[in-house]
Amino acid sequence: MSEQPATPPAPVPDRQRLDENAAASLRRYAAGERARVDVLVAVLEDIAENGYPAPETGVLWETARDTHLERLAVQEPRVA
Repeated sequence: MSEQPATPPAPVPDRQRLDENAAASLRRYAAGERARVDVLVAVLEDIAENGYPAPETGVLWETARDTHLERLAVQEPRVA
């Protein structure tokens, strides 16, 4: 820990409110991200508890890549 005193938090600027549809869309996106992170956390906790899986039981990275690319190809296009 630092020996220096903590600086006070910066004031929060006024925020622009989202319309109802934008807020709902953002909540759906957050829920999807939370679900993906929960899967990652479960995998990491399993590795921490049981160690790495045997290489023979895994999926080749090429197969995983191709499967993921196929899944992306059928999704609706999104604009960033």
